[in-house]
Amino acid sequence: MRGVDRKVLRGRRFRQMFRGVHVSVDTELTLTHWVRAALLLLPGDAVVSHLTAARIRGFDAWGRDQLEFSTNTAAVTELPGVILHRRRGKLTAYDVDGILATGPDRTFVDCATVLGLVQLVQLAEHLLHLGVTTHETLAQYCHDRHIDGVRRARRAMTFVMDGVESPMETLVRLLLVFARLPCPSPNQWIVNGEGRQVARVDLLYDQYKVIVEYDGWQHERDGRQRQRDRERREILESLGYRLIVVTNEDLRTPKSIPWRVYNVLRERGYRGPRPTTSVIWDRWFTKM
Repeated sequence: MRGVDRKVLRGRRFRQMFRGVHVSVDTELTLTHWVRAALLLLPGDAVVSHLTAARIRGFDAWGRDQLEFSTNTAAVTELPGVILHRRRGKLTAYDVDGILATGPDRTFVDCATVLGLVQLVQLAEHLLHLGVTTHETLAQYCHDRHIDGVRRARRAMTFVMDGVESPMETLVRLLLVFARLPCPSPNQWIVNGEGRQVARVDLLYDQYKVIVEYDGWQHERDGRQRQRDRERREILESLGYRLIVVTNEDLRTPKSIPWRVYNVLRERGYRGPRPTTSVIWDRWFTKM
């Protein structure tokens, strides 16, 4: 920090982020602070990449705290918690709220080197929801490139859908699909007999009038919100729909969820196969 004596920096008013980079102790450090601090010490062409590029776009890569950057130089870094990737091809930087990062399509493929299939689909659908790329553009990028991670990225794209609004919606849908149940349609409007839209639902089995919704706020609603939830549910039930709500608590025992959905679908005339899970399914969904 220019104009500040080193003795002052070592005092109680400041904290060290990296060697030579300090901030006020009153600063509530965010990912952006850490990224900007690291960039002060990295090569001038360095851009945010891989999982960090996904995180600054709002994707929560669970359990991934290291900061990742890419450069065309031969530089290395000994900054704690920072990984610097060397790139042969010329880097194209995109501005993300004032921070230079790899583009959304390259970020998706880079993340395929470390993320599992479920998180990859979540990331792709998150990027589509942000509007920073399109399904066609992302698929074409994966088709045209021959770089690390692209094969896994191509596989993930076969499960990617448009119109998904949250990673948890993606998770619940894949939890059902990978258990061999039919694929529900995301974020559909329910209309009444007069053709008026009355509710927008997360996942819909239209043929069977079955709705599946993820609810991550069940313990934080006030009285008014609970009243609106009850009224909404009564409207849907009056139109003949069955609503299945999946909560965070349900995700502790994920195998119960496809069976709940299957049993309701059966009541509504579904005659397809029973849910089937595998060792891979367990790996994807039992340690969330």
